[in-house]
Amino acid sequence: MGAIIKDNQSIPILINGVEDHVHILCIMSKNIALAKLIEEIKRHSSRWIKTKDSYYFNFAWQGGYGGFSVSQSLHSITKQYIANQEGHHKKKSFREEYLLFLKEYGIDYNDQYLWSD
Repeated sequence: MGAIIKDNQSIPILINGVEDHVHILCIMSKNIALAKLIEEIKRHSSRWIKTKDSYYFNFAWQGGYGGFSVSQSLHSITKQYIANQEGHHKKKSFREEYLLFLKEYGIDYNDQYLWSD
């Protein structure tokens, strides 16, 4: 994923995930839209993982994504959060944590469009 980000004129800072999601902290190029960067990451990483083992043949990313800007003053805290994904999700599921985040920052959402299962 880091190479894909670099190929799109952006700078990867930290990438980490667990079984149902990935967090990416990067400095985005002014020359690419977030939707296009995510599309490229999903497309190329999906192709790559399918070459690793037949187990992954049916791998597919979900349709949606969440994208958030982070001020420079919060990079250190954000990096710690991303690095400790397994620990966070022993206490709260990704869904619980995501909903709390949306509520905490006053982001309007419709449950119908959050999850694709």
